[in-house]
Amino acid sequence: MDTITTDNALKPAGHYSQAIVHNGMIYTSGQLAFDAETGEKRKATIEEETRQVLTNLELVLKEAGSSKDKVLKTTLYISDIALWDQVNRVYAEFFGDHKPARSVVPTHGELHFGFHVELEAVAAV
Repeated sequence: MDTITTDNALKPAGHYSQAIVHNGMIYTSGQLAFDAETGEKRKATIEEETRQVLTNLELVLKEAGSSKDKVLKTTLYISDIALWDQVNRVYAEFFGDHKPARSVVPTHGELHFGFHVELEAVAAV
């Protein structure tokens, strides 16, 4: 089992790893819309927040020796299901023709730090 830590993504603020690699699989922690370079929250539109979350995912996957094309499963937590169309549109642009298995979990309220979307993923190395 290998712990993934990269300076290209936001450092964990708690007792967790950015990702764990085990038996050829990568398990990422939930990604929030923090700018990896500045550490600042990217809370503008839901589309921009979603783009930042996906960018952060891609940075962690790259450090683990993978890419977005190798994502097998995602779980999206969204503060309000009414935002789903905008989130799904950005998600579809990001993944293109690749369609990982996916779960969407409405939280009926803001997520940690007041964010509206969080994403975790499982990918192949």
